[in-house]
Amino acid sequence: MAYAGPDLRERAYSNTELIKLTPIIRAHDVERNNIESELKVAGGEVKLKKKITLFNGVAIIVGTIIGSGIFLTPKGVLVKSGSVGMALVVWVFCGLLSLLGALCYAELGTSIVRSGGDYAYILEAFGPLPAFLQLWVNLIIIRPTAQAIVAFTFAEYALQPMFVTCDAPAEAIRILAALCICILTYINIKNVRWATRIQDVFTAAKLLALAVIIVAGLVMMGMGRTDYFKDPFADTTSDVGDISLAIYSGLFAYAGWNYLNFVTEEMVDPHRDMPRAIYISIPIVTVVYVMANVAYCTVISPSEIMQSNAVAVLFGNRVFGMMAWIVPVFVSLSTFGGVNGILFTSGRLFFVGARQGHLPQFLAMIHVRQYTPTPALIFTGGVSLLYLLSNDMWKLINYMSFIQWLSVGMSILGMLYLRRRNPNMPRPIKLPLFVPILFLACVFFLLVVPLYAEPYDTGMGILILCTGIPVYFIGIKWKNKPKSLEKFIKNFTIASQKMLECVPEGHSTT
Repeated sequence: MAYAGPDLRERAYSNTELIKLTPIIRAHDVERNNIESELKVAGGEVKLKKKITLFNGVAIIVGTIIGSGIFLTPKGVLVKSGSVGMALVVWVFCGLLSLLGALCYAELGTSIVRSGGDYAYILEAFGPLPAFLQLWVNLIIIRPTAQAIVAFTFAEYALQPMFVTCDAPAEAIRILAALCICILTYINIKNVRWATRIQDVFTAAKLLALAVIIVAGLVMMGMGRTDYFKDPFADTTSDVGDISLAIYSGLFAYAGWNYLNFVTEEMVDPHRDMPRAIYISIPIVTVVYVMANVAYCTVISPSEIMQSNAVAVLFGNRVFGMMAWIVPVFVSLSTFGGVNGILFTSGRLFFVGARQGHLPQFLAMIHVRQYTPTPALIFTGGVSLLYLLSNDMWKLINYMSFIQWLSVGMSILGMLYLRRRNPNMPRPIKLPLFVPILFLACVFFLLVVPLYAEPYDTGMGILILCTGIPVYFIGIKWKNKPKSLEKFIKNFTIASQKMLECVPEGHSTT
């Protein structure tokens, strides 16, 4: 894989060249002043617009965290914790730990006001190679695989009401999943406001769905269905390793608490709204998760939960009767919003990486009228479509759990390092030192657990991470590439600009 040389990265295109590059000139007689009026943004520059409000930020965090997990697989926590009471303690602990991490990321996001999340923070603290490796695994596996899996889950549950007595055909599931990714990619390309509105609406829908489940559970408790809470800590495991794995399973359901940091540059007021969005969203998710598990346990025995991969569907069948079909609909709504949240933030991550010169230059382009990172969004949506053809995408995501927590640990370690190296860096939010240290200790624990419990998956994750090292030295560090390769890259970049109506960020039209 080869990337643009420094001449492309450092070059500012002239207006004359933009007339040639930008296919908004659909008629040959379009005058230059008309083109410039299309390109003008605040300050005469083409750049990402600041459109994400506090409400949008809450929707991004809540909508990304709450996907299919709370509807389908609470059994992982219960199996490893051994009892209902301990499982609920684990859910609360995971919420508190996620809040702790999100607060650390609030300090990072308000002191390093750049989109890209972990990539941006690791780059600032430790330099290009560690940052590129984090970007690499997100590029080839983590983000597209996550999008594909969540889209697949959306399609599976959206079709379930139509196939009551049998499973939906695999081909139909893949086609609907692909349609989901394509529609959301198009919407994200066309308008940031449309994308955030979808996130707002589907976040509200999934919260409503969980509220229905919670209220139904509370009604059941009011009718005396409390048998499974009479001795809630009976059979609690005494194995520290099992408790650790229960926490690991719970934290998987909370994944996404740091996704707002991937779109920092598009927040209207990140210094004010980022911490507020965190204070609001993480407690909401924690309360909803705990109460949903309480609701499940009013009508489903612990042994049944441990055997079920679709606890919410089983709950719906027992509580809603003829209306049981609404639970699969709830799951599909939840996962549709989850795909949108992952796609929205993934496009920004790859855009920032390309802007830094760590990915092909065309991924750092912005649409001249929509002001969205169009090439980056098309790329992440396209790779996700390819993963829908694979039968091994679930296995791949298992390999990456260790790497995801390694990225979080590196970001927090970088935060402590920057406090020492750059003590005068502006920090609108500065947490007491014990907070990042405590969270870093928890992350270290979460890194040790899989080394002991799942050495093969962990080893495969590390191996995939290391494949980025030769890519970095060949694609980024190697400056004297053959002239033919340089020419190909340049022509490809120009062709991409023509086709997608994109220009480099910050281009001045004056």
